[in-house]
Amino acid sequence: MNRRSFLASSAPVALAAPYFDPANRVRGANDRIQLGLIGCGGRGRYVGGFMKEVPNTHFTALADVSLTIANRARDWSGQPDARVFQDFRKLLELKDVDAVLVATPDHWHCLAMIYSVEAGKDVYVEKPFSHNIREGRAMVEAAAKSGRIVCTGTQQRSADHFPEVAKMIQGGAIGKVSYVRVWNFVNRFPEGVGKLTPQAPPADLDWDMYCGPAPLVPYAPQRHVSTYRWFFDYSGGWITDYGAHRFDTVHQIMRADAPLAVAATGGRFNLRDDSDIPDVLQVSYDYPEFVLSYEAVLTNGHGLGGRQPGMRYYNARGEMDRPNGMAFYGTLGTIFADRIGYEVYPEKGGPERIWKNTTDATRVHAQHFVDCVRTRKTPRATAEIGHRSNIVPLLGNIAYKTKLKLKWDAAKESFDGAPREAELLLGRKARKPWNRVTV
Repeated sequence: MNRRSFLASSAPVALAAPYFDPANRVRGANDRIQLGLIGCGGRGRYVGGFMKEVPNTHFTALADVSLTIANRARDWSGQPDARVFQDFRKLLELKDVDAVLVATPDHWHCLAMIYSVEAGKDVYVEKPFSHNIREGRAMVEAAAKSGRIVCTGTQQRSADHFPEVAKMIQGGAIGKVSYVRVWNFVNRFPEGVGKLTPQAPPADLDWDMYCGPAPLVPYAPQRHVSTYRWFFDYSGGWITDYGAHRFDTVHQIMRADAPLAVAATGGRFNLRDDSDIPDVLQVSYDYPEFVLSYEAVLTNGHGLGGRQPGMRYYNARGEMDRPNGMAFYGTLGTIFADRIGYEVYPEKGGPERIWKNTTDATRVHAQHFVDCVRTRKTPRATAEIGHRSNIVPLLGNIAYKTKLKLKWDAAKESFDGAPREAELLLGRKARKPWNRVTV
Protein backbone atom coordinates (compact mmCIF):
# COMPACT_ATOMS: atom_id res chain seq x y z
CA MET A 1 0.00 0.00 0.00
CA ASN A 2 1.51 3.35 -0.96
CA ARG A 3 1.19 6.62 0.89
CA ARG A 4 -1.79 7.91 -1.05
CA SER A 5 -5.22 7.38 0.43
CA PHE A 6 -7.72 5.28 -1.38
CA LEU A 7 -10.32 7.71 -2.68
CA ALA A 8 -13.70 6.52 -3.78
CA SER A 9 -14.46 7.13 -7.43
CA SER A 10 -17.16 9.66 -6.62
CA ALA A 11 -17.89 12.07 -3.77
CA PRO A 12 -20.60 10.85 -1.38
CA VAL A 13 -22.76 13.94 -1.56
CA ALA A 14 -22.95 16.68 -4.15
CA LEU A 15 -21.88 20.08 -2.92
CA ALA A 16 -22.66 23.45 -4.38
CA ALA A 17 -20.21 24.58 -7.05
CA PRO A 18 -16.94 25.46 -5.24
CA TYR A 19 -16.51 29.16 -4.57
CA PHE A 20 -12.98 30.47 -4.92
CA ASP A 21 -11.70 33.97 -4.30
CA PRO A 22 -10.00 34.50 -7.68
CA ALA A 23 -7.58 37.06 -6.32
CA ASN A 24 -6.88 35.12 -3.12
CA ARG A 25 -6.39 38.63 -1.91
CA VAL A 26 -4.71 40.15 1.10
CA ARG A 27 -7.31 41.84 3.31
CA GLY A 28 -6.79 45.08 5.19
CA ALA A 29 -7.23 45.45 8.94
CA ASN A 30 -10.58 47.17 8.37
CA ASP A 31 -11.93 44.42 6.12
CA ARG A 32 -14.54 42.24 7.82
CA ILE A 33 -13.63 38.55 8.19
CA GLN A 34 -16.67 36.28 8.39
CA LEU A 35 -16.09 32.91 10.01
CA GLY A 36 -18.06 29.69 10.22
CA LEU A 37 -17.91 27.28 13.17
CA ILE A 38 -18.29 23.58 12.40
CA GLY A 39 -18.70 21.77 15.71
CA CYS A 40 -20.08 24.22 18.28
CA GLY A 41 -19.18 22.48 21.53
CA GLY A 42 -16.95 23.80 24.28
CA ARG A 43 -13.67 23.55 22.39
CA GLY A 44 -15.03 25.28 19.31
CA ARG A 45 -16.41 28.16 21.37
CA TYR A 46 -13.18 28.38 23.40
CA VAL A 47 -10.87 28.66 20.38
CA GLY A 48 -13.41 30.67 18.41
CA GLY A 49 -13.71 33.09 21.31
CA PHE A 50 -10.10 34.12 20.80
CA MET A 51 -10.63 34.50 17.06
CA LYS A 52 -13.56 36.85 17.46
CA GLU A 53 -11.50 39.04 19.77
CA VAL A 54 -9.67 40.20 16.63
CA PRO A 55 -11.28 43.44 15.37
CA ASN A 56 -13.64 43.04 12.40
CA THR A 57 -13.76 39.26 12.85
CA HIS A 58 -17.16 37.64 13.40
CA PHE A 59 -18.78 34.21 13.45
CA THR A 60 -21.76 34.56 11.13
CA ALA A 61 -22.55 30.88 10.48
CA LEU A 62 -22.69 27.93 12.87
CA ALA A 63 -23.16 24.21 12.30
CA ASP A 64 -23.60 21.34 14.71
CA VAL A 65 -25.45 18.03 14.59
CA SER A 66 -27.13 19.17 17.82
CA LEU A 67 -29.39 22.14 17.17
CA THR A 68 -29.38 22.94 20.89
CA ILE A 69 -25.59 23.30 20.83
CA ALA A 70 -25.70 25.25 17.56
CA ASN A 71 -28.28 27.71 18.89
CA ARG A 72 -26.29 28.13 22.08
CA ALA A 73 -23.34 29.07 19.88
CA ARG A 74 -25.42 31.72 18.13
CA ASP A 75 -25.92 33.43 21.49
CA TRP A 76 -22.17 33.09 22.12
CA SER A 77 -21.29 34.59 18.72
CA GLY A 78 -22.85 37.94 19.54
CA GLN A 79 -24.36 37.94 16.05
CA PRO A 80 -28.17 37.72 16.34
CA ASP A 81 -28.44 37.13 12.59
CA ALA A 82 -25.87 34.31 12.55
CA ARG A 83 -27.18 31.42 10.50
CA VAL A 84 -27.53 28.01 12.13
CA PHE A 85 -27.31 24.63 10.38
CA GLN A 86 -27.47 21.01 11.43
CA ASP A 87 -25.58 19.91 8.29
CA PHE A 88 -22.28 21.74 7.89
CA ARG A 89 -22.39 21.32 4.11
CA LYS A 90 -25.15 23.94 4.04
CA LEU A 91 -22.80 26.35 5.81
CA LEU A 92 -20.16 25.74 3.14
CA GLU A 93 -22.56 26.91 0.44
CA LEU A 94 -22.46 30.44 1.91
CA LYS A 95 -20.23 32.57 -0.28
CA ASP A 96 -19.82 35.27 2.35
CA VAL A 97 -18.05 32.93 4.80
CA ASP A 98 -14.29 33.41 4.40
CA ALA A 99 -12.95 30.71 6.70
CA VAL A 100 -14.10 27.99 9.08
CA LEU A 101 -13.02 26.57 12.41
CA VAL A 102 -13.46 22.78 12.44
CA ALA A 103 -13.91 21.66 16.05
CA THR A 104 -15.90 18.47 15.54
CA PRO A 105 -15.00 15.13 17.10
CA ASP A 106 -11.88 13.71 15.48
CA HIS A 107 -13.62 11.31 13.10
CA TRP A 108 -15.17 14.26 11.22
CA HIS A 109 -11.98 16.34 10.82
CA CYS A 110 -11.09 14.83 7.47
CA LEU A 111 -14.30 15.32 5.54
CA ALA A 112 -15.10 18.66 7.16
CA MET A 113 -11.70 20.03 6.19
CA ILE A 114 -11.69 18.60 2.66
CA TYR A 115 -15.21 19.82 1.87
CA SER A 116 -14.31 23.24 3.31
CA VAL A 117 -11.21 23.85 1.18
CA GLU A 118 -13.07 22.55 -1.87
CA ALA A 119 -15.73 25.16 -1.14
CA GLY A 120 -13.05 27.86 -1.13
CA LYS A 121 -12.76 28.33 2.63
CA ASP A 122 -9.62 28.74 4.70
CA VAL A 123 -9.61 26.25 7.59
CA TYR A 124 -8.41 26.03 11.17
CA VAL A 125 -8.78 22.33 11.98
CA GLU A 126 -8.47 21.24 15.58
CA LYS A 127 -6.00 18.60 16.62
CA PRO A 128 -5.58 15.73 16.26
CA PHE A 129 -5.37 16.45 12.55
CA SER A 130 -7.15 13.27 11.48
CA HIS A 131 -8.68 10.06 12.78
CA ASN A 132 -6.21 7.89 10.86
CA ILE A 133 -3.13 8.20 8.68
CA ARG A 134 -4.81 7.70 5.30
CA GLU A 135 -7.28 10.47 6.09
CA GLY A 136 -4.42 12.76 7.09
CA ARG A 137 -2.63 12.31 3.78
CA ALA A 138 -5.87 12.94 1.86
CA MET A 139 -6.33 16.16 3.84
CA VAL A 140 -2.81 17.36 3.03
CA GLU A 141 -3.36 16.68 -0.66
CA ALA A 142 -6.72 18.49 -0.65
CA ALA A 143 -5.20 21.50 1.11
CA ALA A 144 -2.35 21.71 -1.39
CA LYS A 145 -4.66 21.35 -4.39
CA SER A 146 -7.03 24.05 -3.14
CA GLY A 147 -4.40 26.66 -2.31
CA ARG A 148 -6.34 27.65 0.82
CA ILE A 149 -4.87 28.51 4.21
CA VAL A 150 -5.01 25.45 6.48
CA CYS A 151 -3.80 25.70 10.07
CA THR A 152 -3.72 22.83 12.55
CA GLY A 153 -4.81 23.52 16.14
CA THR A 154 -1.50 22.52 17.72
CA GLN A 155 -1.15 25.76 19.64
CA GLN A 156 2.19 24.86 21.19
CA ARG A 157 3.66 25.97 17.83
CA SER A 158 2.77 29.51 18.91
CA ALA A 159 4.19 29.31 22.44
CA ASP A 160 7.13 31.58 23.26
CA HIS A 161 9.00 29.22 25.57
CA PHE A 162 9.39 26.12 23.40
CA PRO A 163 11.74 27.96 20.98
CA GLU A 164 13.87 28.72 24.05
CA VAL A 165 13.94 25.02 24.94
CA ALA A 166 14.80 24.20 21.32
CA LYS A 167 17.65 26.72 21.34
CA MET A 168 19.09 25.21 24.53
CA ILE A 169 18.87 21.63 23.31
CA GLN A 170 20.01 22.30 19.75
CA GLY A 171 22.87 24.41 21.11
CA GLY A 172 24.09 21.60 23.35
CA ALA A 173 23.25 23.25 26.69
CA ILE A 174 22.23 19.92 28.24
CA GLY A 175 24.62 17.84 26.16
CA LYS A 176 23.60 15.03 23.85
CA VAL A 177 19.89 14.17 24.22
CA SER A 178 19.25 10.50 23.55
CA TYR A 179 16.01 9.96 25.49
CA VAL A 180 12.76 11.94 25.41
CA ARG A 181 9.74 11.15 27.55
CA VAL A 182 6.10 12.27 27.15
CA TRP A 183 3.38 11.42 29.66
CA ASN A 184 -0.31 11.96 30.40
CA PHE A 185 -1.78 10.91 33.74
CA VAL A 186 -5.35 11.33 34.99
CA ASN A 187 -7.33 9.40 37.59
CA ARG A 188 -10.74 8.28 36.36
CA PHE A 189 -10.85 5.15 38.57
CA PRO A 190 -13.06 3.22 38.79
CA GLU A 191 -16.05 4.34 36.73
CA GLY A 192 -14.29 5.97 33.74
CA VAL A 193 -17.11 7.07 31.45
CA GLY A 194 -19.56 4.59 32.95
CA LYS A 195 -21.71 1.93 31.36
CA LEU A 196 -23.34 2.51 27.98
CA THR A 197 -27.13 2.49 28.09
CA PRO A 198 -28.53 2.55 24.54
CA GLN A 199 -31.40 4.98 24.25
CA ALA A 200 -33.21 7.21 21.80
CA PRO A 201 -31.08 10.24 20.83
CA PRO A 202 -32.33 13.71 21.70
CA ALA A 203 -34.91 14.95 19.20
CA ASP A 204 -32.67 17.80 18.03
CA LEU A 205 -29.60 15.58 17.45
CA ASP A 206 -28.89 14.03 14.04
CA TRP A 207 -27.27 10.86 15.37
CA ASP A 208 -26.74 9.29 11.95
CA MET A 209 -24.85 12.41 10.85
CA TYR A 210 -22.84 12.41 14.05
CA CYS A 211 -21.65 8.84 13.44
CA GLY A 212 -20.72 9.81 9.89
CA PRO A 213 -17.91 7.57 8.59
CA ALA A 214 -17.91 5.59 11.86
CA PRO A 215 -20.26 2.63 12.39
CA LEU A 216 -23.89 3.51 13.08
CA VAL A 217 -24.46 2.26 16.63
CA PRO A 218 -27.22 2.90 19.17
CA TYR A 219 -27.01 6.30 20.80
CA ALA A 220 -25.45 6.60 24.25
CA PRO A 221 -24.55 9.96 25.80
CA GLN A 222 -20.94 8.92 26.44
CA ARG A 223 -20.30 8.61 22.70
CA HIS A 224 -21.22 12.24 22.20
CA VAL A 225 -19.70 15.53 23.35
CA SER A 226 -16.94 15.43 25.99
CA THR A 227 -16.19 11.71 26.36
CA TYR A 228 -16.15 10.60 22.72
CA ARG A 229 -12.34 10.33 22.90
CA TRP A 230 -12.74 7.20 25.01
CA PHE A 231 -13.89 5.29 21.93
CA PHE A 232 -11.72 4.31 18.96
CA ASP A 233 -14.61 4.81 16.53
CA TYR A 234 -14.34 8.56 17.01
CA SER A 235 -10.83 9.20 18.26
CA GLY A 236 -7.46 7.73 19.16
CA GLY A 237 -7.78 8.20 22.90
CA TRP A 238 -5.48 10.22 25.11
CA ILE A 239 -2.41 9.59 22.99
CA THR A 240 -3.93 11.49 20.05
CA ASP A 241 -5.64 14.09 22.25
CA TYR A 242 -2.81 15.25 24.51
CA GLY A 243 -0.04 13.38 22.73
CA ALA A 244 -0.62 15.15 19.42
CA HIS A 245 0.60 18.41 20.98
CA ARG A 246 3.60 16.89 22.72
CA PHE A 247 4.84 14.89 19.75
CA ASP A 248 4.60 17.98 17.56
CA THR A 249 6.77 19.88 20.03
CA VAL A 250 9.24 17.01 20.30
CA HIS A 251 9.62 17.09 16.51
CA GLN A 252 10.11 20.85 16.62
CA ILE A 253 12.71 20.78 19.40
CA MET A 254 14.60 17.67 18.26
CA ARG A 255 14.40 18.61 14.56
CA ALA A 256 12.82 15.22 13.87
CA ASP A 257 10.25 14.22 11.30
CA ALA A 258 9.23 10.59 11.84
CA PRO A 259 10.15 7.50 13.86
CA LEU A 260 11.85 4.51 12.29
CA ALA A 261 9.98 1.92 14.38
CA VAL A 262 7.33 1.69 17.08
CA ALA A 263 6.32 -0.85 19.73
CA ALA A 264 3.65 -0.65 22.43
CA THR A 265 2.18 -2.45 25.38
CA GLY A 266 -0.75 -1.76 27.65
CA GLY A 267 -4.27 -2.83 28.40
CA ARG A 268 -7.42 -2.29 30.43
CA PHE A 269 -6.64 -3.18 34.01
CA ASN A 270 -8.67 -1.04 36.40
CA LEU A 271 -11.45 0.86 34.64
CA ARG A 272 -14.91 -0.70 34.93
CA ASP A 273 -16.61 1.18 32.14
CA ASP A 274 -17.61 0.43 28.54
CA SER A 275 -14.95 2.54 26.83
CA ASP A 276 -12.40 0.76 24.67
CA ILE A 277 -9.16 2.75 24.98
CA PRO A 278 -6.46 1.31 27.29
CA ASP A 279 -6.18 2.62 30.83
CA VAL A 280 -2.43 1.96 30.69
CA LEU A 281 -0.46 2.57 27.50
CA GLN A 282 3.30 2.63 27.01
CA VAL A 283 4.77 3.27 23.56
CA SER A 284 8.42 3.31 22.48
CA TYR A 285 9.54 5.03 19.28
CA ASP A 286 12.95 4.61 17.65
CA TYR A 287 14.29 7.77 15.99
CA PRO A 288 17.67 8.03 14.26
CA GLU A 289 19.25 10.01 17.13
CA PHE A 290 17.08 9.26 20.16
CA VAL A 291 14.35 7.12 21.74
CA LEU A 292 10.94 8.63 22.49
CA SER A 293 8.79 7.07 25.21
CA TYR A 294 5.09 7.81 25.75
CA GLU A 295 3.10 6.83 28.85
CA ALA A 296 -0.61 7.26 29.58
CA VAL A 297 -2.29 6.12 32.80
CA LEU A 298 -5.99 6.83 33.29
CA THR A 299 -6.25 5.59 36.88
CA ASN A 300 -3.54 7.71 38.55
CA GLY A 301 -3.17 11.47 38.43
CA HIS A 302 0.33 11.93 39.83
CA GLY A 303 2.57 11.60 36.79
CA LEU A 304 6.09 12.70 37.71
CA GLY A 305 7.00 14.08 41.09
CA GLY A 306 9.66 16.57 42.16
CA ARG A 307 8.16 19.98 41.47
CA GLN A 308 9.99 23.28 41.57
CA PRO A 309 8.54 25.47 44.36
CA GLY A 310 6.51 28.29 42.85
CA MET A 311 6.41 26.65 39.43
CA ARG A 312 3.00 26.14 37.77
CA TYR A 313 2.22 22.92 35.90
CA TYR A 314 -0.37 22.19 33.26
CA ASN A 315 -3.45 20.49 34.78
CA ALA A 316 -1.66 19.98 38.10
CA ARG A 317 -4.05 19.47 41.02
CA GLY A 318 -1.72 18.80 43.94
CA GLU A 319 1.48 20.29 45.29
CA MET A 320 3.76 17.52 44.10
CA ASP A 321 2.23 16.07 40.93
CA ARG A 322 3.23 16.78 37.33
CA PRO A 323 0.44 14.95 35.43
CA ASN A 324 1.31 16.02 31.87
CA GLY A 325 4.53 17.01 30.20
CA MET A 326 7.74 16.23 28.38
CA ALA A 327 11.28 15.57 29.54
CA PHE A 328 14.47 15.78 27.51
CA TYR A 329 17.35 13.82 29.05
CA GLY A 330 20.83 14.96 28.03
CA THR A 331 24.35 14.11 29.15
CA LEU A 332 24.65 17.47 30.94
CA GLY A 333 21.12 17.96 32.21
CA THR A 334 17.38 17.43 31.94
CA ILE A 335 14.67 19.81 30.78
CA PHE A 336 11.09 19.30 31.95
CA ALA A 337 8.54 21.21 29.88
CA ASP A 338 4.81 21.63 29.42
CA ARG A 339 2.67 24.24 27.74
CA ILE A 340 3.01 26.78 30.54
CA GLY A 341 6.71 26.61 31.31
CA TYR A 342 9.95 24.66 31.64
CA GLU A 343 12.67 23.74 34.14
CA VAL A 344 16.34 22.90 33.63
CA TYR A 345 17.98 20.43 36.03
CA PRO A 346 21.75 20.19 35.48
CA GLU A 347 24.01 17.20 35.75
CA LYS A 348 27.55 17.80 37.05
CA GLY A 349 29.18 20.32 34.73
CA GLY A 350 25.86 21.24 33.15
CA PRO A 351 23.99 24.54 32.93
CA GLU A 352 22.61 26.45 35.89
CA ARG A 353 19.24 25.42 37.27
CA ILE A 354 16.62 27.69 35.74
CA TRP A 355 12.87 27.72 35.20
CA LYS A 356 10.28 29.79 33.39
CA ASN A 357 6.54 30.28 33.81
CA THR A 358 4.43 31.43 30.88
CA THR A 359 0.86 31.06 29.59
CA ASP A 360 -0.98 28.72 27.26
CA ALA A 361 -0.69 29.83 23.62
CA THR A 362 -4.21 29.03 22.38
CA ARG A 363 -5.17 32.71 22.07
CA VAL A 364 -1.97 33.53 20.16
CA HIS A 365 -2.40 30.55 17.83
CA ALA A 366 -6.07 31.20 17.08
CA GLN A 367 -5.41 34.84 16.31
CA HIS A 368 -2.39 33.87 14.22
CA PHE A 369 -4.81 31.97 11.96
CA VAL A 370 -6.99 35.05 11.53
CA ASP A 371 -3.87 37.02 10.60
CA CYS A 372 -2.98 34.36 8.01
CA VAL A 373 -6.47 34.66 6.52
CA ARG A 374 -5.93 38.41 6.16
CA THR A 375 -2.33 38.39 4.95
CA ARG A 376 -2.16 35.01 3.14
CA LYS A 377 0.95 34.13 5.12
CA THR A 378 1.77 30.45 5.68
CA PRO A 379 0.61 29.28 9.15
CA ARG A 380 3.08 28.04 11.74
CA ALA A 381 1.22 24.72 11.89
CA THR A 382 0.52 23.75 8.28
CA ALA A 383 -1.52 20.75 7.16
CA GLU A 384 1.70 18.84 6.46
CA ILE A 385 3.08 19.62 9.93
CA GLY A 386 -0.19 18.62 11.57
CA HIS A 387 -0.32 15.37 9.63
CA ARG A 388 3.31 14.36 10.21
CA SER A 389 3.06 15.00 13.94
CA ASN A 390 -0.26 13.15 14.21
CA ILE A 391 1.26 10.08 12.56
CA VAL A 392 3.25 9.48 15.76
CA PRO A 393 0.33 8.81 18.15
CA LEU A 394 -1.60 6.97 15.44
CA LEU A 395 1.35 4.60 14.99
CA GLY A 396 1.35 4.05 18.74
CA ASN A 397 -2.26 2.92 18.63
CA ILE A 398 -1.56 0.54 15.73
CA ALA A 399 1.36 -0.99 17.62
CA TYR A 400 -0.86 -1.38 20.69
CA LYS A 401 -3.64 -3.07 18.73
CA THR A 402 -1.34 -5.45 16.84
CA LYS A 403 1.13 -6.13 19.70
CA LEU A 404 3.91 -5.91 17.11
CA LYS A 405 7.09 -3.89 16.71
CA LEU A 406 6.51 -2.12 13.42
CA LYS A 407 9.07 -0.57 11.07
CA TRP A 408 7.86 2.68 9.50
CA ASP A 409 8.71 3.98 6.03
CA ALA A 410 8.04 7.71 6.36
CA ALA A 411 8.51 8.47 2.67
CA LYS A 412 5.87 5.94 1.61
CA GLU A 413 3.77 6.32 4.77
CA SER A 414 3.50 2.56 5.09
CA PHE A 415 5.01 -0.23 7.13
CA ASP A 416 8.06 -2.19 6.08
CA GLY A 417 7.28 -5.90 6.18
CA ALA A 418 4.26 -5.66 8.47
CA PRO A 419 1.25 -7.98 8.15
CA ARG A 420 -1.90 -6.83 6.38
CA GLU A 421 -3.59 -6.36 9.76
CA ALA A 422 -1.27 -3.43 10.48
CA GLU A 423 -1.61 -1.93 6.99
CA LEU A 424 -5.40 -1.92 7.24
CA LEU A 425 -5.19 0.06 10.48
CA LEU A 426 -3.57 2.94 8.59
CA GLY A 427 -7.11 3.81 7.52
CA ARG A 428 -10.64 2.70 8.24
CA LYS A 429 -13.47 1.14 6.28
CA ALA A 430 -15.68 4.21 6.26
CA ARG A 431 -19.45 3.93 6.31
CA LYS A 432 -21.38 4.96 3.21
CA PRO A 433 -22.06 7.63 2.08
CA TRP A 434 -19.11 9.06 4.03
CA ASN A 435 -16.55 6.76 2.42
CA ARG A 436 -14.66 9.25 0.29
CA VAL A 437 -11.49 8.24 2.16
CA THR A 438 -11.57 4.55 2.98
CA VAL A 439 -9.66 1.26 2.82
